[in-house]
Amino acid sequence: VQDGIKINSTLCFSPSQALLVAKIGATYVSPFIGRLDDISQSGTEILRDIATIYRNYGFKTQILAASIRHPIHVIEAAKAGADIVTMPYKVFSQLFNHPLTEKGQERFLKDWEQVAELVR
Repeated sequence: VQDGIKINSTLCFSPSQALLVAKIGATYVSPFIGRLDDISQSGTEILRDIATIYRNYGFKTQILAASIRHPIHVIEAAKAGADIVTMPYKVFSQLFNHPLTEKGQERFLKDWEQVAELVR
């Protein structure tokens, strides 16, 4: 850290680990929220605890939420205070899709076709 080298402390699974990471001045901490959920711990709750600790003490370490499994993880991470989220392309793609958007778009296109027929 003193030599200007950015550090990402990965495989973080607890607020106490994240506290130590911030105390040494690491640039990033990566709590693996999906892996925590896999063992019946709330990854989002741990992420929220880390964000609270960092905010309380003014730590500069950024929170990089990792091990994202689905779009809800992305939203939960954002609400909990993560600065960055890494995710598989599949999850990224799912952020754009919603069944009501698709249904609405189909309806708009049908309506447009009817208008186009009337104008002809």
